[in-house]
Amino acid sequence: MKQRFKRAALPFGVLALLLLSCLLALRLGSTYLDTPSFLGGLFRRAGFETQSVILYSIRLPRMLAGVFAGAGLALSGSLLQRVSDNALAAPSILGINAGAGFFVILALTLAPRAFALLPVAAFCGALLAALLILGIASRLGLDRTAVVLSGVALSALFSAGISFFSVLDADVLSSYTDFSVGGLRGVTMRELYIPIPIILMCYLLALLLARRLKLFCLGDTLAASLGVSVRRVRLTALMLAAASAAAAVSFAGLLGFVGLLVPHVTRRLVKHSTETELLLSPLCGAILLLLADLAGRLLFAPTEIPVGIFTALLGVPFFLSLLIRRKHDA
Repeated sequence: MKQRFKRAALPFGVLALLLLSCLLALRLGSTYLDTPSFLGGLFRRAGFETQSVILYSIRLPRMLAGVFAGAGLALSGSLLQRVSDNALAAPSILGINAGAGFFVILALTLAPRAFALLPVAAFCGALLAALLILGIASRLGLDRTAVVLSGVALSALFSAGISFFSVLDADVLSSYTDFSVGGLRGVTMRELYIPIPIILMCYLLALLLARRLKLFCLGDTLAASLGVSVRRVRLTALMLAAASAAAAVSFAGLLGFVGLLVPHVTRRLVKHSTETELLLSPLCGAILLLLADLAGRLLFAPTEIPVGIFTALLGVPFFLSLLIRRKHDA
């Protein structure tokens, strides 16, 4: 009874923490707003026009960017780890982020001043990388090993392309650096109009797919014997993972390790329930990114540290611990 109550209360606790993180993201920043100024700006009262601009033109878009970038990358990581049965699978490792980065640096090389095209280039690059992974893996039977190996190979290829264009033009490299680190500074509402619906749609479809994904832990043969169309479900999940990650990196840049770290943390909270993991992993990803971005804004104010640096500081030790644990378990 006590265990059942904990499982029922967990989603509400995570949701409450997400709402608190959103409030903190609006309330705190480089410009101090006391309580009357914050409320006056929030409700657009007369005399608080400056505070309203700060809240609605700067902090609200940034807060929404943090929520949906974290949710999209965490959802992508959960789906990739489930369909590949690989604890190390993530958008940044399987080539999706590298594909986005390659198209961004290509766009900067061909049109150095067309910064408005960079989100489109990132989205197209991430999707192309995913389609190439699917194409190669399909030729190899679309099994879990083929997906991982295809992604790693393509990641190396795209990374080589990024290095090539970086060597050709140092100015391109300097413009590419902000995108490669990843961050939420300067995100506008206009940049979020398309990615947010894509991430929400992927989230809802992933929840509908959760029951069949749960059987993947039994192995492809046993899952197929229980009535699961393994190839179709894997293909659908990979497409959702790709679209979700592509939408996130289009405005947040190449944020690393969110898609790797968050699914593992969520899995420990939900005790390996696939449905609950896919429900809560995006929410936990949003919380992580909001708090990391808030730390980047406040800890060294007025200097701002990109959120990608904080996620890397969290993710690299976690990644190494996973590798060590896998070696001991082998």
